[in-house]
Amino acid sequence: MKNRLILWGVASLVLAGLVVAGGVFYFRTYSPDRIRFPLRGIDVSHHQGKIDWRRVAADDVAFAVIKATEGGDHVDDAFAANLREARAAGLAVGAYHFFTFCRPGADQAKNFIAVVPRGEPLLPPVVDIEFGGNCPQRPTPEQLDAELAAFLGPVEAAFGKKAIVYLTDDAAAAYARQIATRPLWLRSLLQEPDRDGWIYWQYHNRGRVDGINGDVDLNVLQGGPARLAELFAAPPGSSPSETLLSR
Repeated sequence: MKNRLILWGVASLVLAGLVVAGGVFYFRTYSPDRIRFPLRGIDVSHHQGKIDWRRVAADDVAFAVIKATEGGDHVDDAFAANLREARAAGLAVGAYHFFTFCRPGADQAKNFIAVVPRGEPLLPPVVDIEFGGNCPQRPTPEQLDAELAAFLGPVEAAFGKKAIVYLTDDAAAAYARQIATRPLWLRSLLQEPDRDGWIYWQYHNRGRVDGINGDVDLNVLQGGPARLAELFAAPPGSSPSETLLSR
């Protein structure tokens, strides 16, 4: 009887180990249906360190959204190099701003506009709204609505494109009514978002891509190459000289 219990215990441990290993393998290798979502992209910041963008582009990555700014005065110190090198590697590139709850939206818009170049092809600007890493204070929905409008108005006017709002689940639950009509970038790990109307879907937060040491967020686009080209196109009436004037 004792030997039987030991055997059962060992078998249970082996089975549990196989389940865990299978879960880790599934998590690491998960990817949405590439027939439905053929284009893969990444979002990065200085946290990814030095990136070899040519290797990234060769590893089935079509677009990159790069952190530019945060709050009213912070600039990601890897932004300029990442934007330049990712563009040179042939990726469709864009910039995002981490929206803080402790600075006026107008100040944050000035920061983003001062840092991100204009007058050249660029994916729509993105505003990142999440609780993690943000100020402890939580604005009411009405307060967020006012500050977000103060950010989005100048940014959309400057770049000639409607901005995309990135939302985590907890932020979406708190402010769903405020962003219901905006183009969305949704975070839904390992499962397709349960709502329509999204532009990007962040499906993995610990993905691996050649050319990047460590984990990176993985995304897909709603649509194919034509949709990406439409998003990436320079706004009507822009000219290369505007890029120099905007810096």
